[in-house]
Amino acid sequence: MAFFRKLIKNSKGATAIEYGLIAALIAVAAVGAMSQLGGKLQTTFNSVSNNLN
Repeated sequence: MAFFRKLIKNSKGATAIEYGLIAALIAVAAVGAMSQLGGKLQTTFNSVSNNLN
């Protein structure tokens, strides 16, 4: 428990937590964007492949 009290009082700890939260939000946004674009890219590549045949 003392560790958490020191971490709260220490501004470096707060900054590290903030950076961690920002990195987590960026990761969630990237995964969401990739999952949305994945299906569209597959459709596009299939269309190009069919047109080349």
